[in-house]
Amino acid sequence: MAVPFPTRRPRDVRAAAEREDMTGAELEGKGPMKTKAYEAELRHLQAQLCHLQDWVKATGQRIVVVFEGRDAAGKGGTIKAITERVSPRVFRVVALPAPSDREKTQMYVQRYLTQFPSAGEIVIFDRSWYNRAGVEYVLGFCSKEQHRHFLEVCPLWEKQIVDNGVRLLKYWLEVGAKEQKRRFKARIDDPLRQWKLSPTDLESRRRWYDYSAARDMMLAATDTEHAPWFIVGSDDKKRARLNLIAHLLGQIPYERVPRPRIEMVERSRKRAYDDEAPMQKRRWIPEAY
Repeated sequence: MAVPFPTRRPRDVRAAAEREDMTGAELEGKGPMKTKAYEAELRHLQAQLCHLQDWVKATGQRIVVVFEGRDAAGKGGTIKAITERVSPRVFRVVALPAPSDREKTQMYVQRYLTQFPSAGEIVIFDRSWYNRAGVEYVLGFCSKEQHRHFLEVCPLWEKQIVDNGVRLLKYWLEVGAKEQKRRFKARIDDPLRQWKLSPTDLESRRRWYDYSAARDMMLAATDTEHAPWFIVGSDDKKRARLNLIAHLLGQIPYERVPRPRIEMVERSRKRAYDDEAPMQKRRWIPEAY
């Protein structure tokens, strides 16, 4: 039986009970969402992602999900919310570093193609071949001709991907200038988040309108019927994550795959011995907590 587009109301009893604490404003998307309410909604959606995972494995689906957007738009947190309750053998995250000298001599898309899914896999690109339309173009890492050529051929290449049976979903997370500044400032002040901030991030802040123009050109050229862009407002991280996951689930006609009932088994007493005694002489770490 096909799983319907996930409603906002969680179906499991625990999540539904927790959700009763939500106010009307929270339900309508007004005001901050309480952590308890957010976690209840996320729990429901993550359960649906597990059903999606079973269906992808059972049917041999190949799915690619592209995450793009401004720096500090919340891509990493959203990807974590998607993947924290599913198997990394099915949901595989790809975040490629800068190309090596060898990769620079290859076709531009070659290193991305090697990461594409086999049957029963979902590959999530934390940034993708669209680097050429954004950071590479704005910061001068590619020529204007390379940029023009990319925007021209990318829709054709993505048509081949889709025609080959791969489901391609592309998300652009859009954060406002004021909220991006707040998040950058938080990273500067917090030693636990400073690793998230790079010179390239700060340059993207300085060149805000250059990135806006590059975004507009990219969307105009590559927002197609066969591979459309879906825009996610991400000033509110919690709502952005929930909205995106719900939308992703709604784009895929997955079905709930029956699972056999699992019963706990008792350990066999055959060849039983005191297996704890040999461990007493081993190097146990101090229990500091």
